[in-house]
Amino acid sequence: MNERNEHLETLQEIRSLMERSSRFISLSGLSGVAAGVFALAGAAMVYVYLGTTPFEHKQLYYVIAQTTSKWGLDYISFFLLDAILILVGALSCGIFFTTRKARRKGQKTWDALAQRLVINMAIPLSTGAAVCLAMLYHGQIEFIIPSTLVFYGLALVNASKYTLTDIRYLGFLEIALGIIGLFNIGYGLEIWAIGFGILHIVYGIIMYFKYE
Repeated sequence: MNERNEHLETLQEIRSLMERSSRFISLSGLSGVAAGVFALAGAAMVYVYLGTTPFEHKQLYYVIAQTTSKWGLDYISFFLLDAILILVGALSCGIFFTTRKARRKGQKTWDALAQRLVINMAIPLSTGAAVCLAMLYHGQIEFIIPSTLVFYGLALVNASKYTLTDIRYLGFLEIALGIIGLFNIGYGLEIWAIGFGILHIVYGIIMYFKYE
């Protein structure tokens, strides 16, 4: 029995070494939770800025936005500032929790795998940013919010081969929500809050209890 246990422990160690050599496994579930919280907070600020509430469609949110100016900000300045604050908050927490997890496991935070992960996420994300800027330039703002979900989902799927496989499924869900939003543009803001907010929190909690 002892010999069998030793063999099992050896196999587990080999498997762990193989995973660490082929996948970046230091991503923390708490990073997802934090990103979701920031996304929901950002969405809440949009509703406050527009003076509306979720699923209240007396007027479409992007129609209200074009005639709204509050706190000394026109709608473009506000949306850009809100997006930057969400991004900075989510990235800061992601770096903090991921670095902490890596240190606890005695792993490197920034190695070749992490670089491949970032590059494979950056390609779809930068493409999506360019497309969204083009939509903004041509005044097609109603398609911007659901499009961010689609490109973010593509980024997750593209990067999943370098990290936890579960990321791929989150990516598929984000893509699906984005496509639904493109065909239901009046609910784009609510769908965005579900995708970036609720899905991130649920995913983060599952990953935390599954791996940490």
